[in-house]
Amino acid sequence: MKRRVTLLAIALMAGSAIAVEPAAQDSTATQNTSSTAPAQSGDTPAPPADAPYKVVDGTKVDEQTLNGWKTWRALACERCHGAEQEGMVGPALVDSLKKLSKQEFHDTVFNGRPEKGMPPFGGSQMVTTNWEGLYAYLKGRSDGAIKPGHLYPIEAK
Repeated sequence: MKRRVTLLAIALMAGSAIAVEPAAQDSTATQNTSSTAPAQSGDTPAPPADAPYKVVDGTKVDEQTLNGWKTWRALACERCHGAEQEGMVGPALVDSLKKLSKQEFHDTVFNGRPEKGMPPFGGSQMVTTNWEGLYAYLKGRSDGAIKPGHLYPIEAK
């Protein structure tokens, strides 16, 4: 119990986590209009055709998604949501992004959930510039198409 309280206190003092809760799916989310998903290998599933991200081999992603991952890392979101988005003092985003619409994600990130300990990030230039990439990264993690850990750009052909 003491460890949990300590983690919660650290997370609240740090003030840089992105907490989201499950909600109804919104069909207005921005989608990848590519008709074919990049080839996948190993046990990483291919992304859906309407995915907001592109991924190859689970670790190579498009530029927008890579910038979203960099935003995740720079803001140290793992302090509350876990290194693999599995949840800690904040919710498990791999579960939340299965139900959360892109607009609901935006509203939560920009306005925060102060009653639950999440500050608003609408004033962060990094977030306002990269929120769609952050959504794409977390959606790819939620879909199982993007592996946890370091990401790399998809090489140009």
